[in-house]
Amino acid sequence: MIPRDTPPVLPEAIKRVLASPKFAASITLVILAVAFGTHLLRSMMGWAGLLGVVVGLVLLATLSLIARRPIVEWHGLLPISIIIFVGWCALSMVWSDYTTVTLAGVAYQVAFGFLAIYVALVRDTFQVVRATGDVLRVLLGLSIALEVLSGILLDLPIAFLKISGSIAELGPIQGVFGSRNVLGLVALIAVITFAVELRARSIPRGRGIASLWLAVVCLLFTRSPVIVVTGLVVLVAAYALTLLRRTPVATRWRLQLALLGLSLVTLVAAWFGRGTLITQLNAGSEFEVRYTLWTEMWRLTQLHPLEGWGWAGIWPTSATPYGWLDFTTGTTQTSGLNAFLDVYFQVGLIGFLAFVVLLALAFVRSWLLASNKRSLVYMWPALILVVLLVTSAAESTILVEFGWLLLCICSVKAAQGLSWRSALAYKPGAP
Repeated sequence: MIPRDTPPVLPEAIKRVLASPKFAASITLVILAVAFGTHLLRSMMGWAGLLGVVVGLVLLATLSLIARRPIVEWHGLLPISIIIFVGWCALSMVWSDYTTVTLAGVAYQVAFGFLAIYVALVRDTFQVVRATGDVLRVLLGLSIALEVLSGILLDLPIAFLKISGSIAELGPIQGVFGSRNVLGLVALIAVITFAVELRARSIPRGRGIASLWLAVVCLLFTRSPVIVVTGLVVLVAAYALTLLRRTPVATRWRLQLALLGLSLVTLVAAWFGRGTLITQLNAGSEFEVRYTLWTEMWRLTQLHPLEGWGWAGIWPTSATPYGWLDFTTGTTQTSGLNAFLDVYFQVGLIGFLAFVVLLALAFVRSWLLASNKRSLVYMWPALILVVLLVTSAAESTILVEFGWLLLCICSVKAAQGLSWRSALAYKPGAP
């Protein structure tokens, strides 16, 4: 006879740990830290170390989902738009001239997508915001500390992290993210996250204000024209959402239509006035490199207009035609510096349309939830998507690593709140 106080067998004990809320909270923090810190990890551990960490996280997340299966809502788990886009990227292995690279790129994309799904399933939106805030406080603080060490205390660049040590000249700084544009993007995401935390009173007021100052300092020292434009758009979007949330429900749709029309007019005006805009932002030299790259990408795209060259994600410098693009611009590029053109180049018109549908559904759902739900936390996914969408015109961050992770999290959360499949969910006791 086994005594009643006998501890559970090891598999049962492990299952309880994997299903516990503390484990879900801990692994969520690690997933976000790895996604935002990929450049730092690659610089210190190489690709092998980073991939080992990602594979380990995927394994732990899989075991945790299995353990939590009875308590996880699986209906309408994944937006069909994500499945179609990733499926087409995977299918591009059929015609890709660099099949191994495409297989690796799709596997890398699927890994971060799966981790995003895990986070979206086991943590609610407010918990995701808190975890993101905790991670970004550490990474932005580390970025400033290393910039001060490099630019003031040592007066030497930290080459392996691509830190130039220019903080004494008021920037531009790169932090632990490899470029000023990516640091600016992360800092802008941090501003939104810290503001939501502060307004929701989920952290002490002093910590929230200090966090905002940290993010703003990082933003200013990047001196990035791309982030200046993105920040202005985010401010306008936040103000528009605030107006919508205060507008009576009966007349809210009219304001939505007015905002849509104004947005379309602004986009058209920005396109025709892009030359003046670039001059005013003093982004001429940087834009010239991008324009040269985009022109050559567009020329090569015409050789495979429907299917593209094959998915790669992060560009391989040794594969054709990416090596030729590096030769054309005179610099080594890891992306097309424009997410939309990058997708068109890699997976053609079909992949481009699938990507646009994915973005449109995620944004419209998130925007409607932010407009109609009382909780302030619903503004976070909508504003994060605004940041990712605007920066997609000058960066391809949304296609890989933390950009792709955030897109998938916001897309899944939006689909959970507004999905046609929710009407098909079985309800116990229903006739």
